Amino acid sequence: MKLQEYLKFISNAQTLEELWTTHTEQMAGYGFDRLIYGFTRYLTKTSYGDPNDFVILTNHSNEYVDGFVHSGLFFHAPMTRWARDNDGAASWRMIAQMMDSKTLSPQEQRVYDFNARMGVTVGYTIGFITASKRSRGAMSLCARTGLSQDDVDAVWDEHGDEILLMNNIAHLKILTLPYSSPTRSLTPRQREALEWVGDGKTTQDIALLMGLTSATVEKHLRLARASLSVETTAQAVLKAALQNQMFVIEA
Repeated sequence: MKLQEYLKFISNAQTLEELWTTHTEQMAGYGFDRLIYGFTRYLTKTSYGDPNDFVILTNHSNEYVDGFVHSGLFFHAPMTRWARDNDGAASWRMIAQMMDSKTLSPQEQRVYDFNARMGVTVGYTIGFITASKRSRGAMSLCARTGLSQDDVDAVWDEHGDEILLMNNIAHLKILTLPYSSPTRSLTPRQREALEWVGDGKTTQDIALLMGLTSATVEKHLRLARASLSVETTAQAVLKAALQNQMFVIEA
């Protein structure tokens, strides 16, 4: 898909599924056949936030995702740390240089050894520009088996600007689309009740508008708070809005 055609498609994508399918196919055309996109709105100096609140998109194997993401190895990955603190793109050559200079920490060495076993050793990482100190997004682009870092660096020298542009646009589009983890999704009734709260309605107003009792509305709001892992309804409205789970046009 040519650049203009790709940008037109991504800008009009209505779901994460269609966006991600097209984006992974586009990146594979440059030699990057395994991707991980990650985004958090809950970054602090010592934490990336609750993993259940991350936006994670990937076409890596389940075995790799379990080992790298779910076990927490990502937290100590050198390229994850680089993307946390930097914008733009970086070659994974820096990891080989850290190995050669013996500057990897024990935790970073564990990540390196795991990635080596899984064939995740050649590629690029992109850190996305953000306007919030609590938000951060990154894309890991792993090259297909058989390519060396020299090969990938040569591809980047020729096509890096357009690859970076496509990933930036994909990132910006992802932020506009609904996303929730299996443990953070809302039912239609919970969503509707939160939407009315967001519009400033009282529980009595919402009961009338939804044709329910006040007790049932309170139940929906309580379950929404539990689903989103927050303490107050105001927090639930904020988190649901940040995750684009409210006022959504169904695809």
